[in-house]
Amino acid sequence: MRFLTLLLCVLSFKAAADTRVAILDFELKDMTLAPGIPAEIKRTASIKPLLECELRSAGYHIVDIPLQAQHAANSGVGYLFDHADVAAQLGKNFGADYVVVGRLHKPSFLFAYNMGNLVKVSDGRWMDKFITESKGPNSELTIKAVEGLAVKIDNRLDHRYTPPPPVKHGSQQP
Repeated sequence: MRFLTLLLCVLSFKAAADTRVAILDFELKDMTLAPGIPAEIKRTASIKPLLECELRSAGYHIVDIPLQAQHAANSGVGYLFDHADVAAQLGKNFGADYVVVGRLHKPSFLFAYNMGNLVKVSDGRWMDKFITESKGPNSELTIKAVEGLAVKIDNRLDHRYTPPPPVKHGSQQP
């Protein structure tokens, strides 16, 4: 009986670890009076690798979709963000079960929204749309917003991601 329990645990972990998620490069939708500044472009580019790292830490298999393939499937700014069927086909071409299509939406200098649309590849439909807010351009706040996005995505998938504990500032090390 004990062996059977152990076998079931191993098989359930293996099934969970086989969840294949592709994360497309996030696009920047900057609505401010000074759109596309280098700092915002850099912040936007950081979101995908941060999200990949967070989901990988929970045991998700991250599927790489080359930027060239993403550009070939994208008919213009926002196209993949608005067309689940096209994002699903792109994910299918690379063996993903799910695709995250993301955008950094910046309506103000004071805050930005990390937006992620989760597509189920098998049926080509949106599973959910997620938003996390980041106040200010600080990279630590972007990281926290990405962790929040990872929590929301995981809640729709396998429920196994735990964000890292908050960093305490000003505490002295012994």
